[in-house]
Amino acid sequence: MIRPSVRAMKGYTPGEQLNDPEIVKLNTNENPYPPSPKVFEAVREALTGDRLRKYPQPMGDTFRRAAAEVLGVAPESILIGNGSDDILTILTRAFVPEGGRMASLTPSYTLYQSLAEIQGATLQTVPFTPDWTAPTPWPLTGTHLTFLANPNSPSGTLLRPAEVKALAARVPGMFVLDEAYAEFAEESGLPLLAEIPNLIITRTFSKFYALAGIRFGMAIAAPEIIRELAKVKDSYNCDVLSLAAATAAIRDQGYYAGLRSKILATRGRLSAALAELGFRVTPSQANFVWCQRTDRPVKPIYEALKAQKILVRYMDYPGYGDGLRITVGTPVEIDRLLAALREAA
Repeated sequence: MIRPSVRAMKGYTPGEQLNDPEIVKLNTNENPYPPSPKVFEAVREALTGDRLRKYPQPMGDTFRRAAAEVLGVAPESILIGNGSDDILTILTRAFVPEGGRMASLTPSYTLYQSLAEIQGATLQTVPFTPDWTAPTPWPLTGTHLTFLANPNSPSGTLLRPAEVKALAARVPGMFVLDEAYAEFAEESGLPLLAEIPNLIITRTFSKFYALAGIRFGMAIAAPEIIRELAKVKDSYNCDVLSLAAATAAIRDQGYYAGLRSKILATRGRLSAALAELGFRVTPSQANFVWCQRTDRPVKPIYEALKAQKILVRYMDYPGYGDGLRITVGTPVEIDRLLAALREAA
């Protein structure tokens, strides 16, 4: 009874989530610091009275007004989602017919492949150049939806707005700029919304806003696109608690600016220390670092770290080799990681 396309697919594999308080968890790019105190206040308030008895706002209008003020867009340009993965699913359902064609650069976020398979579509991948830029000219035509993770994972690299604009002009169909890590980068694609009619930007609250456990994300696009996407989303895809948390978080930009400064400083220290240990480190614009060895595989290093209860993400890409994607943790966590690497590397 299961659709053949679903039966044949592998499915997306999330990073390891081990329920052990002694684990140093540097494998899924969570923010190592707690969310704003105002988030906890907002969630506590949402738990009082009859807030849980009633349905949440279907479109999250209170959140949309708060986010619009921060982002400099109209509230009608924002669509809420149960994490940015929900948004990516909505986009796939809205734009890609069964048997359709999707595209993304590679190596990148592997969920794109699962979304295509669920939809009964084909995902065509275009390799990044060796310096992690998009190839010119773009080799694909006839695609309905193209994803660009920017900053990219696992590399942490960023295509600048001029490069994004040039790429968007070359791709057919809708162009999705997946900005899960944009708040850690030097630039974002938000200014391009007024220039690129087929552009949709997606954001998550799991990384910068330290709300991975809440599950909240959004899409930003022209209001006429958002109106059509709203027809596809679940009626109440974000609950009362996630809306309260996300609204409080995005309103407290001062708090998160402080966290960003800490994370970027630790990222710089981690990158320098990895290079001293013999790793080839790709300069990162995200809250993680991608590193490789030219002299040997890194899987034994990953396993040695895991044996010491330190989780990082091991990845192996044909043509690019294997590597470790390491989340930027607290200074104490990074000290423990580096001490273990000095033994293992």
